[in-house]
Amino acid sequence: MGAILPTAGLQALILCGPGTSFGTLLDHEKTPKCLALIANRPMIYYPLKFCMISDISNVTLIAPPSALASIKSALQQNPYLKSLPMPKVVAPQDLQPTMATAQLLRLPEVQSCIISDFFLLPCDLVCEIEGTYLLKMWMASQGQAIMAEENRHRRGGLCMYYRGEDAVKDESLNLIAIEPARSSQRLSKLLMSIGMDTVKRNMERDKGFLLRQSFTKRQATQAKMLTGYRDAHLYIFPYWVKDLARRQERLESISEDLIGLWAKSAWQRGLHEKLGMNTCLSQQKESQENDYRGLSTITHQPPRNHVPEVPPLLAYLHTGSTPLVRRVDNPALLLSTSLRLAKLGSTEDAGHTAPFAHDRKIVSPDCVAANCFISKDDCLLGSNVVVERHSVIKESCIGPNTKICSGARITRCVILDGVVIGERCVLTGCIVGSRSHIGNDSVLKDCEVQEGNVVPEETEATNEKFMPLFEDLEEDTGIFANSC
Repeated sequence: MGAILPTAGLQALILCGPGTSFGTLLDHEKTPKCLALIANRPMIYYPLKFCMISDISNVTLIAPPSALASIKSALQQNPYLKSLPMPKVVAPQDLQPTMATAQLLRLPEVQSCIISDFFLLPCDLVCEIEGTYLLKMWMASQGQAIMAEENRHRRGGLCMYYRGEDAVKDESLNLIAIEPARSSQRLSKLLMSIGMDTVKRNMERDKGFLLRQSFTKRQATQAKMLTGYRDAHLYIFPYWVKDLARRQERLESISEDLIGLWAKSAWQRGLHEKLGMNTCLSQQKESQENDYRGLSTITHQPPRNHVPEVPPLLAYLHTGSTPLVRRVDNPALLLSTSLRLAKLGSTEDAGHTAPFAHDRKIVSPDCVAANCFISKDDCLLGSNVVVERHSVIKESCIGPNTKICSGARITRCVILDGVVIGERCVLTGCIVGSRSHIGNDSVLKDCEVQEGNVVPEETEATNEKFMPLFEDLEEDTGIFANSC
């Protein structure tokens, strides 16, 4: 989900899922006072540095109660956090891991955290675009309104989209409509944003793609419809959005509902009032000069196609593969992104200074047997990774405290912490969760082994998911207690 980082009157909201590992929050020596975070799923072992905003003065992490203990523990133990202000952790009692993002913004504890304009970030975002760059573009787009506190209810928002990966399956993309920017900045006015899954469902229901006449009349010569982009779920929201989320209970998803409807309200007649934007923005009207037209005996009526002025919602479209922007919210994206980052050089070998550069490609070389092969250019091995003789590792990420037994062959895999890979195992294109065990002589291809699972010896499988058999049983039931 996502958190709140106040800095110079602006906050950033980072909402943390139950699997978030905040042991990876750190300060990078080349980009001081920046926020680093890792994906909501436990990703590769090395710290991913997300350069957000300089001069962060306060950090508030919002997480489900079930994740509170683990997050606090990580915050207290991680040495990298010493150079950052200690974050505040808020765990609303009514927050559920599956709660929609707009519903989450309505929680009283979250409402009390938002005291200014704010960033909204997901914990599954991997991004090396500096937050100050986006912030400056947003401030420039607001003009003088950003400087005047009385204009806080007239400021617009900013969201980010990036090109999705065609090779990654199950990646949720968006259909967006924009009014292209007239300046050199890559900001466009967002007119429409719909998930492609929703578009496909609507087309099956309506036997075609229906478009409102008001859109075609007003935007036909300016609008561009784009596919292949994905909402990064990185937003800059003005303060009044807090009230909009609280008042409008029909909003569930920020991406589909809040962003999509806000964009449409600029051209769809009546939507502004239905969303309650007029109520949220009415406080600004009190500070404006009197409208003397009301004293005239001449009737002034807006034209029939009049749409009330709505604060603009801008879109930053990131194109190309560099700098890296990627949401990691399914296994395929976890694998592809991890392997891409594994190919980066290390500061030890080549003096790389990029945000995602690694200190060392093999953290504990003393734990690696002499007569094994590791492709160092595209591999990462964490601390205390034991690699026994005759093992082969190519294009893979191996988490800390993992043991690779003799004769194992690992290619294009992500293996998390505390895993045991048995003797003579062959793993290709697999993701292996923390503290799992792969039995001897197993052959797995394109498989996912969930956390804490045990794969029996001599297992042969392709494109399968291994889950613990009794994951839903209560620990106090005593069933299978002390069994091998």
